[in-house]
Formats: sequence, C-alpha cells, structure tokens
Amino acid sequence: MLKNRLRGQSRKITGPRAAILEILRKHLHPLTNREILLEMQKGREQCDLATIYRSMHMLEKMGMVKRFDFGDGASRFELVGENDDGHHHHLVCTKCSEVVEIDECFPKKIEKQIAAKNNFKGVTHKLEFFGICPECQ
Repeated sequence: MLKNRLRGQSRKITGPRAAILEILRKHLHPLTNREILLEMQKGREQCDLATIYRSMHMLEKMGMVKRFDFGDGASRFELVGENDDGHHHHLVCTKCSEVVEIDECFPKKIEKQIAAKNNFKGVTHKLEFFGICPECQ
C-alpha cells in the first residue's frame, strides 16, 4: 500500500501527498505537475503548484515515482510499484503529447555487447519513441 510506503520511511501522509499518489495510481501514463494540479482541482483538493513540486521531488527521492523527460521542457511522473524497477518505454505523440507505454524492451545481450565494445560496466538504457498518434494524423 502506498501510504504504508510513506510511513515506512517516516514521512507524513498529508492530504496533498495522499491525493497525488491516488491520482498517479489511477493514470496509466506519466503526468506533469500541472496535470496533477488540474486533477486535484477536479477532485476539489486544495493545493498549490509549489506543494506538488516539493511532493514530487520527495516521492522521486524515495523511489515511489519515476521522472520522465520527453524533450518538451516538462517533467512527467509515474508511480513505481513496490516490487517494480519502473523500467519501461514510451511512445509519445509529437503533436498532442499523448503517451503510450511500450512493453517491448531490448534484450540484455545488446546492453552487454555495447558495454563490452566500449569498456563500460553497469550499462542500462532509457528509450523513448516519438511519432504522430492516430488522432493527430
């Protein structure tokens, strides 16, 4: 349970934090801080953008959310499950910013080949795809 994860790290469960976690739990794609604020306002939660920024920073440090940057100047956040490393990829529409999660991933063999070829250790990857969604075509 999300609230237990906060308690487990000696963090208070404030109204805004609980609302943020609930919003992220309900959405299947990453949200910006402003999108989170809009969702909170729909639910009549009282919160300001600065509180959301602080909360997201804390939740990211705790490993409860993962930050994504799709190159448009807005960070997006997604909830990370308790036994999940948060590793997956996205397909992003360059016109409307719709985000689709992609289940496919590169085999570990490719990471090992790249690491060996360049004398690197501990190689991981982060990959986002960009295109135009069916609605914007």
